[in-house]
Amino acid sequence: MTIRERIELEEKEYLSPYATLSMNSKGREREEEQCDIRPVFQRDRDRILHSKSFRRLKDKTQVFLLPEGDHYRTRMTHTLEVSQNARTIAKALRLNEDLVEAIALGHDLGHTPFGHSGERILNEICPYGFKHNEQSVRTVEILEKDGQGLNLTFEVRDGILNHQTSRMPATLEGKIVRLSDKIAYFHHDMDDAIRGGILTEDDVPSDIRKVLGDTTGERLDKFIHDIVTNSLGKNDIIMSPEVADAMVKMKEFMYESVYKNPVAKREEGRAKLLISNLYDYYLVHTECLPKELINLIEKGEHEERVVCDHIAAMTDRFAIAKFEEIYIPRVWNGC
Repeated sequence: MTIRERIELEEKEYLSPYATLSMNSKGREREEEQCDIRPVFQRDRDRILHSKSFRRLKDKTQVFLLPEGDHYRTRMTHTLEVSQNARTIAKALRLNEDLVEAIALGHDLGHTPFGHSGERILNEICPYGFKHNEQSVRTVEILEKDGQGLNLTFEVRDGILNHQTSRMPATLEGKIVRLSDKIAYFHHDMDDAIRGGILTEDDVPSDIRKVLGDTTGERLDKFIHDIVTNSLGKNDIIMSPEVADAMVKMKEFMYESVYKNPVAKREEGRAKLLISNLYDYYLVHTECLPKELINLIEKGEHEERVVCDHIAAMTDRFAIAKFEEIYIPRVWNGC
């Protein structure tokens, strides 16, 4: 018996009857020989962790565009916080932590530079539209490893695709990540807004504080405990009606006070100009795209989609550098 097979049997004996067992995975699009040490979801997690698209998350905006200061969140730290919240819930419910972690680490791989601002801009200008969850799946299926993709399991790809509120994953582990994503950004976006002087704790409406608590830490703890308490022993991941209602109110408050705040979004117009111009440039100069993306066009992919692939993969700093390289005149140092 291999180490992997022993781990799979341990999962079967220990995990909840509602957990997604590694041995029961629906598998990969391309069949592969099994690892003798790692079950399939652990292997997927490792592939995501070692991918280029994961490393790029450290230089992508979360909410505040190019903030000054060392402690504001990036798309990388957001991803790690989602992963930690999700693993805490999964462990308490005896669900599959490897699957939860793989989905969480991969859920934002396709996110644009400049946060959701960049996503909205590409969605406006690309005739095929743009959604970061779909781009994340495209990243792991097609774009990673120079066009080979990561060949992840169905369950991980499903969780990545369906992590947004408007969708529902096929596994309980995916449902955990779906909620953990919202909890993470309510928690850290509020924390960053307070650090940036946009809000104070006293600005949070009293009816929300009454249910969820008076600090960001108390609210995070409340969300996680409520999910665990109400999901324990059930074939679903749910909140109590009271906390679910408070989450809706929190979302409304955050949109009005933070996400639409002119201080937090004062650079958004410039980001739109930058991304729009890069998009127009690469549509005309597809020969300037990376070789693996040119190969996609030659195979029949639409140029507009492939240009979105290139821009979405950029970090904030790289996008600015390319814009300056293409559009900003340089000083001539001739003799």
